[in-house]
Amino acid sequence: MNQGKLTVVGAGPGDVELITLKGIKALETADVVLYDALVNAQLLEYAPYAEHIFVGKRKGCYHFQQEQINELIVQRGLLGSHVVRLKGGDPFVFGRGAEEMEYAAQFGMEVAVVPGISSAVAVPASQNIPVTKRGASESFWVITGTTKEHQISADVALAAKSSATVVILMGMGKLSKIMALFAQEGKQDTPVAIIQEGTTENEKIGIGTVTSIEAKVREQQLSNPAIIVVGEVVKHREQLKVLQQTKLYA
Repeated sequence: MNQGKLTVVGAGPGDVELITLKGIKALETADVVLYDALVNAQLLEYAPYAEHIFVGKRKGCYHFQQEQINELIVQRGLLGSHVVRLKGGDPFVFGRGAEEMEYAAQFGMEVAVVPGISSAVAVPASQNIPVTKRGASESFWVITGTTKEHQISADVALAAKSSATVVILMGMGKLSKIMALFAQEGKQDTPVAIIQEGTTENEKIGIGTVTSIEAKVREQQLSNPAIIVVGEVVKHREQLKVLQQTKLYA
């Protein structure tokens, strides 16, 4: 009996062109596509004959609970279908892709993963912010701002003590508390960038410091989905923009 197949595919950070060729090939062979809110819906055009099921969430409002998504994957799989689970960014970076693969495998389904371009790196890059740069940052942290218990991750406090670039996902609801942790380490003047809906046509960015960024957020009405970048590398954004413009008009 054909138990079907699950392929967990990273859709990239939002720009429809930032999906891998392997991801597109998986979509082209899909019978069912389960996709999240952060996925660019244009990608569904690569699976025109597949069943498309939206299972994402917006601002904490779940369309499907995770348990329901797991059951839906298996339900379609037991019909012999190739199920593509399309997730924003990379499915193994706070994407629960591994959990879904483990669940499907319990029911005899074949499972596979196609890595995606993580928003944690690609979104800062889209705004000319390198997460590492010689002389400015030797490493970077990628942290979820809010744990499953709806608390700030303890790793944020640890990261605030380091000289690394800190990239925080899903942290806008805890922005004030997160900035307070950096301020406690004497980093009031450390540059901060907040990038909303990165790599898409709706992209917005606010630049400030640990002390001033909350005012910038209010001024520019920034909200989720957004990425917080804390570190000296934020300063290099303008320099890289000038280099690009100089080359453009040379």
